[in-house]
Amino acid sequence: MTPHLHFDFTVNKDNNTIHVEREFAGDLETVWDCWTRPELLDQWWAPKPYRTRTKSMDFREGGTWFYAMISPENVTHWCRADYQAIDLHKSFSGLDAFCDEMGQINTEFPRAQWNNRFNPGAGGTKVNITIQYKTLADVEKIISMGFKEGFTMALENLDRYLEERFRLWRGAKTSNTARVCTYLNFDGNTEEAFQFYRSVFRTEFGGKGIQRFGDIPAETDHPPVADAIKKMILHIELPITGNHVLMATDAPKEMGFTLTQGNNMHISIEPESREEAKRIFDELSAGGVIEMPLEDMFFGSYFGSFTDRFGINWFVNYQTKP
Repeated sequence: MTPHLHFDFTVNKDNNTIHVEREFAGDLETVWDCWTRPELLDQWWAPKPYRTRTKSMDFREGGTWFYAMISPENVTHWCRADYQAIDLHKSFSGLDAFCDEMGQINTEFPRAQWNNRFNPGAGGTKVNITIQYKTLADVEKIISMGFKEGFTMALENLDRYLEERFRLWRGAKTSNTARVCTYLNFDGNTEEAFQFYRSVFRTEFGGKGIQRFGDIPAETDHPPVADAIKKMILHIELPITGNHVLMATDAPKEMGFTLTQGNNMHISIEPESREEAKRIFDELSAGGVIEMPLEDMFFGSYFGSFTDRFGINWFVNYQTKP
């Protein structure tokens, strides 16, 4: 866990509940997606060395998430979560249970009511989790099974996933000279597009050249990059005409993207100073919709993104650690 992120785990034996309060270094929408989209849950939900594999998910009131926790020896433990109430980007609740491969509940283990609330804040998103059991004996059984340790590890997996996810916002800039770029997202064909642009403008790739998701250094405490995206483009730059630079990344669903026409292009402003970054962000975003508040990011940028009141997408990025 990143040291400055808030974490609190308490057990209330009077009302048979476990309460977890946890902060994550990500914007509200991204953290919400990580808790509600199966391809993202599979990246972090299981404590290491286990892994999660979703069989089916229907995230709606009355729907079910049916998934497996798989040990290093490939022993499968089936689980299900039955969703009860959902308030988009604010909260959701439901019942969890161990079950068999057909989804039949295993009554030998306690079933619990989960209530999860999401709150944006300075520097991240706070998730408040209340887990209600029927009896104190149920609480004690879950705790004795190592729930606190396992859930803590899973939440740390999410920290690491978010770190890799937001690595995409970092360019290859090596100085704080002001510049304006156009940042593009593609559905897996960034390389094809940029080879085409390169042939038209007769220029060469800048920065660190072609960087792929598979180039992300393997670290024992980070989730591995999915094989399906290793050859996709993590970052690429191409100077075109008039000293303008095109920058881009592929936008795979495994990294939390939902790519649609209209949200795949941003004007990226890189001011010379922190003060100018704040002024531009505050004035340009007035009357618009802020996607990510302007904040210090762990990857070394003072960064924010928004859609202005005319529907144009912007990044403001002051590189504090060039």
